[in-house]
Amino acid sequence: MPSSRRYDGAVTSRPHLTLAERKRRLVSDELTESALQLLALKGYEAVTIDEIVTAAGVSRRTFFRYFGSKEDVVVQFLADMGDGIRAELAERPVDEPPSVALLHAVRVPLAACSSHSERALRVVQLILRTPALLARFLERQAQWRGDLTQEVGRRTGLDPDADLYPRLAAGMALTAFDTVLQRWSTTDGAEDPAELLDRAFDVIAPALDAGRT
Repeated sequence: MPSSRRYDGAVTSRPHLTLAERKRRLVSDELTESALQLLALKGYEAVTIDEIVTAAGVSRRTFFRYFGSKEDVVVQFLADMGDGIRAELAERPVDEPPSVALLHAVRVPLAACSSHSERALRVVQLILRTPALLARFLERQAQWRGDLTQEVGRRTGLDPDADLYPRLAAGMALTAFDTVLQRWSTTDGAEDPAELLDRAFDVIAPALDAGRT
């Protein structure tokens, strides 16, 4: 019988954005897309900011309005993952077992990767294999952990400052996510990340569910 934690395919869309926010998102996405396409062709070190802005059809000034460095525009591919994970967790039914809710939440960015599998794999490999990008990605993950800890605390009614569970649960979920990305990267996409995530949660689910109270 399939596990009750298996993903049902539902992905929470982005929250409603104002017109100004949508315009900013479009420019940011265009810069990110242009950078990723160039990186796929030339590699990280060979791509310049001038090439990125030329491909995106914007100025250097516009680039630096959105990003502080070339590292930032590359990491943008994964930067929204934390918000997506937390938003999905907030939408899960409050009576859902923690392992189920967290699996659905972590599945959101992996679903995005799967929809652009070849390019996503190249970018994930680039980030994991480039020290400057990996450092930035790890910084971002630390922020995700704090945000997810707060959301787990809200769902469970446990104070993250007083109870160990929210931080431990968030940490386990993100460690599973990290492990899947690493495995997917090192095997050159030979394994399905969704299946890998199911297997990872099979390992951590007993601890997640046993420690919810």
